[in-house]
Amino acid sequence: MTELAVSVESWPIRGRFTISRGAKTEARVVVAELKSGAFKGYGECVPYARYGESCELVVEQIESLRQDFQHGMDRTELQQKLPPGAARNAVDCALWDLQAKASHTRVWELLGLSSMAPLTTAYTLSLDSPEKMHAAAVESAERALLKIKLSGEGDLDRVRAVRMGAPGARLIVDANEGWDLSTYGEIVPELVRLGVEMIEQPFPAARDEALQSLERPIPVCADESCHGCESLKDIVDRYDMINIKLDKTGGLTEALRLRDAAEAQGLTIMVGCMLATSLAMAPATLLAQGAVIVDLDGPLLLERDRRPGLRFEQSRVFPPNSELWG
Repeated sequence: MTELAVSVESWPIRGRFTISRGAKTEARVVVAELKSGAFKGYGECVPYARYGESCELVVEQIESLRQDFQHGMDRTELQQKLPPGAARNAVDCALWDLQAKASHTRVWELLGLSSMAPLTTAYTLSLDSPEKMHAAAVESAERALLKIKLSGEGDLDRVRAVRMGAPGARLIVDANEGWDLSTYGEIVPELVRLGVEMIEQPFPAARDEALQSLERPIPVCADESCHGCESLKDIVDRYDMINIKLDKTGGLTEALRLRDAAEAQGLTIMVGCMLATSLAMAPATLLAQGAVIVDLDGPLLLERDRRPGLRFEQSRVFPPNSELWG
């Protein structure tokens, strides 16, 4: 019999993290714990209001599975019990962790991988005035890849300021659904000149069909438009890349399926994250092996991380040890 426990945690953010939809000063996460005999598995998720989630709702969804676990529910059954989203992610990742620990085998070995390589993660610059984003870029200029949060008005000034502050860094931008057609037309030619390598979710997910007919001189990546495999049907002709986040797919199980299905349809892979601790990032480091863009900087944006956490060396993130996950 597998026992279930669930808890809510709050982790302070360094300063204030702002995107086009608002700002936050703490990361609230939900942690699922599964215990079988002497072994415990853990998974962490971030409920996201953009998708109608809250910590209270996610805890309720996870608690609803208690009897299912008493009757031996596995990962396959879980995919049918809960929809894609944060709750299923925490439980799915906890099941992977539990299996790995009970079998004394690392998760990547369960998936047929012989090893895990370190990754280079993007480092996110929060949405702010051009002057403050320039200062943040100067502080982060030695990082290999910077992700710039944008919102619409004033975005060119922001990107120019970051480019001046970090002339040697690779740049990607994330509008978080904050642009319209006019903004896209005005800003993209200049972003090409500034060396921006990717544009993430320029338009609202419900109004992104325009991308099908627009020129895309810079690859455009689906984030809010991309959830599980089912969402691919509306993505293939509109986007060049997808950002796979475990909280959107509902866990590692679906994320692996989505990655393979997307690559089979010619899409490039980015692996991203919500603001969370190393426990949430650890399964994503497995998913991100071979990804073109990796954005797993959540712990770097917090005042402190859980211990043990992932090892970061500047923008290099190393595979998790078994004490943390998997």
